Amino acid sequence: MHTFFSSDGPLAANLVEYEFRPDQALMAQAVEALLEAPEQGMPGQPRYAKILLAEAETGIGKSLAYLVPAVLSSQRIVVSTATINLQDQLIEKEIPLLAQILKEEIPALCVKGRQNYLCHYRWYQLRSSAQLSFFDNDDCDRIENWLETTDTGDRSELDWLPDRSTLWPKISAHSYQCLGNECPEASLCFINRLRKKAGSARILVVNHHLYFSDLVLRQRGYGELLPRHEAVIFDEAHHLENIATTFFGSSFSQYQIYDLVSDITQQASAELSVDSGDRLITHAQGLKQRAEHFISLFPEERGRFNLSEFVSKQQNWHQEVQLIGDALQRLAKELQEHSHKTESWQVMAERALELQQTLFFVGLPEDQSQQNKYVYWYERRERAVSLSATPVEVAEDLRRTLYSMIPSCILTSATLSSSGRFDYICQRLGLDDQIETLQLKSPFDYHDRTRLYIPEDRFPEPADIHYISALGARVEALLSITRGRALVLFTSFKGMDAVADYLEGRLDYPVLVQGTASRSKLLSRFREQTDSVLLAVASFWEGVDISGESLSAVIIDKLPFEVPSDPVVQARMQAIKDDGGNPFFDFQIPRAVLTLRQGVGRLMRSARDCGVISIMDIRLFSKRYGKLFLRSLPPSPVIRDTEDVRAFFAEIDAHR
Repeated sequence: MHTFFSSDGPLAANLVEYEFRPDQALMAQAVEALLEAPEQGMPGQPRYAKILLAEAETGIGKSLAYLVPAVLSSQRIVVSTATINLQDQLIEKEIPLLAQILKEEIPALCVKGRQNYLCHYRWYQLRSSAQLSFFDNDDCDRIENWLETTDTGDRSELDWLPDRSTLWPKISAHSYQCLGNECPEASLCFINRLRKKAGSARILVVNHHLYFSDLVLRQRGYGELLPRHEAVIFDEAHHLENIATTFFGSSFSQYQIYDLVSDITQQASAELSVDSGDRLITHAQGLKQRAEHFISLFPEERGRFNLSEFVSKQQNWHQEVQLIGDALQRLAKELQEHSHKTESWQVMAERALELQQTLFFVGLPEDQSQQNKYVYWYERRERAVSLSATPVEVAEDLRRTLYSMIPSCILTSATLSSSGRFDYICQRLGLDDQIETLQLKSPFDYHDRTRLYIPEDRFPEPADIHYISALGARVEALLSITRGRALVLFTSFKGMDAVADYLEGRLDYPVLVQGTASRSKLLSRFREQTDSVLLAVASFWEGVDISGESLSAVIIDKLPFEVPSDPVVQARMQAIKDDGGNPFFDFQIPRAVLTLRQGVGRLMRSARDCGVISIMDIRLFSKRYGKLFLRSLPPSPVIRDTEDVRAFFAEIDAHR
């Protein structure tokens, strides 16, 4: 590995301006050692997986550090990422580079979730049904033409199709609508083709959602999406707890009902006689009406709320849940009466029964042990309500399904530690002290090329009624110094909107605001318009990779603590408290540290970058816990006066 990454090695010979990074070679050696180590016991046993936890900060080059030993190992390895951008980078850039260096083809394949691929059966159904009139004829014609040329059926090839297209959900290959080998279009199926290709690939690039979906299907005995593999590499592994939480829990929503009713109506109209079709559609519409009544029981206020507390105030809750369950069972029985005609009727009957089972699991917990393991909550959105049962902890689920079944497991990210320690991530992911750990600091020159600006002590804290107005004024002052060129990150839409309103008409630079255009369009404009300012929340805290002058400053409104009223957060904090821990220091602070590190990491994307990180929260100095955050940040010199910001930018602009 050291030779491969050395200054006169094959990597250097194929990359312009290549610089040897000792820590990159060190990480590659650690991955190689793990993959070559003998297996630990037998599958199904505790501690079967050999595990490496590797934090590789920006600039290490971690993707090549794990890909090189993975490719050279000759094992079948799955690389799982959290973002499409990283998947594309691996498939379109990194793996072709290694193929060029090694002078051999690398059998690699990007596998996405089923919903990304067109289903021929559903497409032909829609094309022959009356529902086709609901969609744009030009869109349907373009898909028809596309099907004559595409080899993959991947939606990403349709760059003209809107993100929120109402057509695509009607024709995509969802698992709960799949007829399997009974499908009349099985020979054309893009999913079947993909599985065959996956079977001969050695490197499979997937996302975390797909990997955990496959993991859960295997455990439940429903088959598998991915072929057997010797190792999995989780890049962006700081997302794993949240992703695992989704798949080890259960959720019931009115949209699941609506989707089922829509599919029944479409198929009944196309395949059944008028009398039979009308009878079945009437049953389906009755279920929809029952679901609408059920949803009307919930308050109109949007957000996530504790379901158990809500249920305790409902006198007829058990009866209301049972009525929907009975309606689903009756509908399933009606659907099964047509199952002798085509397999699709049995598939829909099973969907109805599975929805009933999920509803009862979430809405009518069977015993105290189940109630202790899960937190029950509901979410009201603009037009929908969903009910969920979420595991309070996923550590044991991961030990049972992942670490006991995969020989080698590598977890890597730029942000896995809090205050320089892995305690938090290990505790949340069920990792013990037997694992290998590696902590690699960024090689970027933060000391000379960056500054960390935190306002002076008299600046109001976030809870102060004057904070928002002070924030707007100070952001304006900073942007006038940086001449735009800034990404401004917020912990809430409310804060973002308030500052956006304040800045309107006050700046000479283009101001881009999340929500006014698609994420990709905003980032493209931000990159191209050097002096622009981008205001954003949530997903923009990570995955924004813009080098150069366009991103010369990152401004963060406040420490990103999660909303403590969220029912899942509350339940996890209570569990820590019950175990004798301190929820604030053991849970809230580490999570906020990891998020803050992601946001701060947007500034330095290459060794040539420079600029200022601004965190507009004086709690970094006024509160005892502020030191924990400061210890987790890059070694940028701290400044607390805007004149020092001005002087620093004058200096770096003079050298540009």
